[in-house]
Amino acid sequence: MSPQPTSKPAQKPASASAPAVTLARQVAQRVARWAKKEPARVFTPADFLDLGTPHAVGMALSRMVRAGTLRRVVRGLYDVPRSHPLLGELSPSTDALVQAVARRDGVVVQPLDVDATNLLGLSEQVVAKPVYETNGPSRKLRVGGQEIEFRHRSPRRVTAAAESSNLVFAALRGLGKAHVTLERVAHLQQMLPPKQRAQLLKDLPLAPVWMHPFLRHIAGQLQQ
Repeated sequence: MSPQPTSKPAQKPASASAPAVTLARQVAQRVARWAKKEPARVFTPADFLDLGTPHAVGMALSRMVRAGTLRRVVRGLYDVPRSHPLLGELSPSTDALVQAVARRDGVVVQPLDVDATNLLGLSEQVVAKPVYETNGPSRKLRVGGQEIEFRHRSPRRVTAAAESSNLVFAALRGLGKAHVTLERVAHLQQMLPPKQRAQLLKDLPLAPVWMHPFLRHIAGQLQQ
């Protein structure tokens, strides 16, 4: 009698949840790593799309929200809950929200000229509500009781320069050519770190021509 073929033991089907568990772990690890460096960071699903599909990433983020390790600020924006002993639960900062929107939408976002002069210590004037210029569409983002407005501007005004360079461009524009004094140029020279001053020279072609002498002066210590 010829030997009967040995039957192989039945293979157990791979668990369909295994990839989801792995993805959830990867997302959680990345959130923890980034939050350690930037506790106030705001996350978007776009920050994790290299790990899985939009649907799978969305599911992983939703599970973290249910577990309390993430907070859904508004649709598509998340942060790690933070609290203060006196102030209680802390809201995400305007800057963190704006950076997250810029990353998610792949657009350039910069403060208004008047805000740029204030941020760089060239003026004490501030606007009543957060308003930003962008090469993306105009829109308003409501987070709690706060409203952030994005205003579409032409590519000539909102350039693809580095964020620090765009801030300087906006500040000089806010001051106006007649009010860019040697004292203010010297202030920017001292305030900006060497790397950002060097970046001004790289981004020079993206700035209005009238700014070029001032930008070269700000970065002048690097050219000596």
